[in-house]
Amino acid sequence: MMNVAVIGSGTMGNGIAHVFAQHGFSVALIDINQSALDKALGTIGKNLDRQVAKGSLSEADKTATLGRITSYTSLAEGVHNVELVVEAATENVDLKLQIFRDLDQHAPQNAILASNTSSISITKIAAVTKRADKIIGMHFMNPVPVMKLVEVIRGYATSDEVTSRIMEISRQLGKTPTEVNDYPGFVANRILMPMINEAIITLFEGVAGVEEIDTVMKLGMAHPMGPLQLADFIGLDVCLAILRVLHEGLGNPKYAPCPLLVNMVMAGRLGVKSGEGFYTWGHGTKDLIVAERFKK
Repeated sequence: MMNVAVIGSGTMGNGIAHVFAQHGFSVALIDINQSALDKALGTIGKNLDRQVAKGSLSEADKTATLGRITSYTSLAEGVHNVELVVEAATENVDLKLQIFRDLDQHAPQNAILASNTSSISITKIAAVTKRADKIIGMHFMNPVPVMKLVEVIRGYATSDEVTSRIMEISRQLGKTPTEVNDYPGFVANRILMPMINEAIITLFEGVAGVEEIDTVMKLGMAHPMGPLQLADFIGLDVCLAILRVLHEGLGNPKYAPCPLLVNMVMAGRLGVKSGEGFYTWGHGTKDLIVAERFKK
């Protein structure tokens, strides 16, 4: 089985590493912070324990999965012998471009370099490398061990061979890959983010409250969670960043982020990660509690 490196050990990175390792790949998990790596390995262990408890994984498989993951704080050391890199760093274009410059220098010449970006142009990323034909988007959904979709994004120069290989690898992970072209937001976020933004506008204009908006979408449209709850899970800062990519990339005012979203991000109300967004989090129950600001 091939050697894979995952850049970034946050929520998406540790989930991607988990899935690759569980399916027999040797994984180098890379982050600049050793404490973040230790936390990620702990999270992977807990998620594997849940699978064991549900009977979908044996204790031996859990041990083998963890044994396939090696952590590194050095990018050069972690990628020196890999065939595929999946970058899952923060959704910041300058950071991602620098990571791909470094990967192009240190990863083997034939290695495929994939990004888990949710909105940033694959063609733009490829342009800072000398292997544009081997740059591709591999957009996993959160939580990675559970969600089946992988959005496979072809840059302008991505080769047919690389695209086919990534589609095949995605299937080996038990995922359903869907090929899309490289335009702002791709498919998932080009459709999802305007919906979330419209829900925030609906709240902002006083049409309905947080609970009411989410209830309509859950019960009326059969969504597993409402758009405002989903925004909290994604991170309001991430939602804002993607909407700005859509707005700038497509030049259409319909993608302009709601002023309420902008203000919430400026105020540090980012959703689950900060403890408060449209709901409050970290209160130790599964109940949805609307943030005080939005209570009637």
